[in-house]
Amino acid sequence: MTNTQSKTPLLEVKHLKKYFNVKKSKLHAVDDVSASINEGTTLGVVGESGCGKSTLGRVILRLIEPTDGEIYFNGRNIRKAGKREMRELRKSMQIIFQDPYSSLNPRKSVYDLIATPLIVNKMFKNRKELEKRVISLMDMVGLEEGLYNTYPHELDGGRRQRICIARASALEPKFIVCDEPVSALDVSIQAQILNLLMDLQDEMGLTYMFITHDMSVVKHISDEIMVMYMGKCVEKAPSRELFKNPLHPYTKALFSAIPIPDISMRTKKFHVIRGEVTSPIDPEPGCRFAPRCEYCQEGCVGKEIELREVSPSHFVACPFVK
Repeated sequence: MTNTQSKTPLLEVKHLKKYFNVKKSKLHAVDDVSASINEGTTLGVVGESGCGKSTLGRVILRLIEPTDGEIYFNGRNIRKAGKREMRELRKSMQIIFQDPYSSLNPRKSVYDLIATPLIVNKMFKNRKELEKRVISLMDMVGLEEGLYNTYPHELDGGRRQRICIARASALEPKFIVCDEPVSALDVSIQAQILNLLMDLQDEMGLTYMFITHDMSVVKHISDEIMVMYMGKCVEKAPSRELFKNPLHPYTKALFSAIPIPDISMRTKKFHVIRGEVTSPIDPEPGCRFAPRCEYCQEGCVGKEIELREVSPSHFVACPFVK
């Protein structure tokens, strides 16, 4: 987590929506999400599988076209950008995928994988300069020069993810979507990759959207955290504030599930989420968490629940949180 926070939003999304056609209905993957990320900081996006985290990241980068809403990057609405403009913008907006193996071409060597974005964007005029840059990127992410001509299947998960990080960093972007970049790795390797991402953020002034379902990881790396449930943002606050004072019932349940290595905590009371997840296909107006919430009352259904600022920079979508 960076210590220096800029007050300038590098990225801002307003009322972003992504619906997928399902027969004669609409699946609401991302539904009216608004957020901003200050330059040089990290926004953690958390929630259970299927809540729309990864879709949100892809929509922001326009890897998937949004249904509605606005996306501002450096003050510019990139939804209006054409193909040629987006190609230029992609130099500044990159992504690191969850599975490093499936996101790497198995027929390409480490050199070719890292060099590809540099070649495609014609960043160097001769091979000598290109090789020098690739070796520099390998060193930056902790890959030995001896791995220059190796292939992804010859490497472990940690080294594969380092290749993905080097490739994403090759064009010196400003913003990177980290889509669960450590969830497929061993715990010890996770710590190394997280520390690498934080070091690169300090060195290059990077801005991250860090998508994860691991609450311990998001606490370690994020400046601000957004909690999603069924396509909706239900709570958003600075990292320390959210962990100190979670307000939404869903957020409390997520935090209570964090394992604590302390035998004295064996009597800890857990917030158990009961009931079934409702369908995201043409959902009824109201709180999406209402069918599983022990505090659900009449005011939770029948109308959309808006995010409210209940304390400085702490927003929650629950009508009964004061």
